[in-house]
Amino acid sequence: MPELAEVEYYRKEWDAGLRKKITAVELHAGKRIFRGVDTKRLAATLKGAAYTGSEARAKLMCFRFSGGVWLGVHLGMSGELRVEAKDFEPGRHDHLVLRQSARSLVFSDPRQFGRVHFHEGRAEPEWWAKLPPAVTSPEFTLERMSAFLKRRARLAVKAALLVQTAFPGVGNWMADEILWQARIDPRALCGKLSRKQIAAIWEKAREICQVSLDTIGKDYSDPPEDWLIHQRWTNKGLCPRDGLQLKTATIGGRTTRWCARCQR
Repeated sequence: MPELAEVEYYRKEWDAGLRKKITAVELHAGKRIFRGVDTKRLAATLKGAAYTGSEARAKLMCFRFSGGVWLGVHLGMSGELRVEAKDFEPGRHDHLVLRQSARSLVFSDPRQFGRVHFHEGRAEPEWWAKLPPAVTSPEFTLERMSAFLKRRARLAVKAALLVQTAFPGVGNWMADEILWQARIDPRALCGKLSRKQIAAIWEKAREICQVSLDTIGKDYSDPPEDWLIHQRWTNKGLCPRDGLQLKTATIGGRTTRWCARCQR
């Protein structure tokens, strides 16, 4: 599933259409990504509206249009945004196409675990306003994170890092990276973590999220070469610090990899 850095990258894919009007809307109205959305109203309202701006928070993107129109996009497991030619012929997985005079803005989702949100009005829609503060924001304080971990005392710390209401946008590989850089065993229970360990998680979570946004989120370039991400995709991966073969287990329902020597 795309994590916050990948989401930021895909958000910018539609930048080519900024300040341009939508001339037509084509969509697959019966698909589950539009659950809860009045697709006829969506198409009618977006036609003629200008694309004015966008923002990404956690794993959700918000696109704003003139006339107080908001479009939210969650990529799910396999979704992506891209730009095609103005006369592009949509494929079976291209569930939303916003036509402009010079291009087509496309949302594709083969597995349909993504979702489209729609709102009309000047105020932020609830699905956008209710999102928790970003890990990189000033509101994501050490005190806030510590209180969350205290409430989840019996939960493995790897599973805790995947809770989106606390660590918005952090997914599987980022959680592994945070714990590897903080030198903490992903199986450790939140209630057993020391103050020093909690501080290390907070520091590394903010740092890794920001660096990921500056690399992957910018142009899909790779994070630093000494990060765990380059070794964790295979069960034969080696710890970048000491060369020991990584351990593998399922924690929080997700494949987890760590170094038994330097993560304790």
